[in-house]
Amino acid sequence: MGADKTSNSNSEHSANNEGTKAHETEVVLNIYDLTPINNYMYWFGFGIFHSGIEVHGKEYGFGAHDFPASGVFEVEPRCCPGFVYRSSISLGHINMSPSEFRTFIENVASEYHGDTYHLISKNCNHFTDDMASRLTGKRVPGWVNRLARLGSFCSCLLPESLQVSTVKQLPEYHECSEEECIESLSGATPRESMEVEDDQEKRLLSPLAGQSPKSGSGSVVAFVKEIHR
Repeated sequence: MGADKTSNSNSEHSANNEGTKAHETEVVLNIYDLTPINNYMYWFGFGIFHSGIEVHGKEYGFGAHDFPASGVFEVEPRCCPGFVYRSSISLGHINMSPSEFRTFIENVASEYHGDTYHLISKNCNHFTDDMASRLTGKRVPGWVNRLARLGSFCSCLLPESLQVSTVKQLPEYHECSEEECIESLSGATPRESMEVEDDQEKRLLSPLAGQSPKSGSGSVVAFVKEIHR
């Protein structure tokens, strides 16, 4: 009788453990080079990097655009367009189902609009550090975002092409009402409107053409829809 109870107890404990681990997934930080200079700067603890958080087989990052809508996007892991993959760091494991994580990331997206991106104070590495902290209680390594911590001094050292944003996509990918889109251009003259459109094409198009597979050629970027509060 006692043996039966012990056996049942062990079975229930095993079943509970299996249920607990059913949705366990690893949280991984994927790091990319933004410039070949990193090959030299890396050894001195510096570099200009992009990073994304990989969870449940998708990688999530934060990029800039001109609209008050989600700047959080997802891509295939280690294949972010326009950057050269460098390395990955495991940040631990979480027990969260894919649907639970989706709700979580959509909530986070409401805090990271594309038009709030700032190279020094709110960039892609700030996003991954925040994600890592919320999910695992850990922070990303300091060297990943060290240049941003140098504050305004950093912007004087960076090439102009790197001072705009990291990931850039066509504005059509973003859910923005017709009124918002019209309003953003309503103050411009026809000539200014044409210049804005040309400028957006130059700044928002991802540099997919001519990229090697290692840098994410052909990888599809999908922006995460935010949960409106």
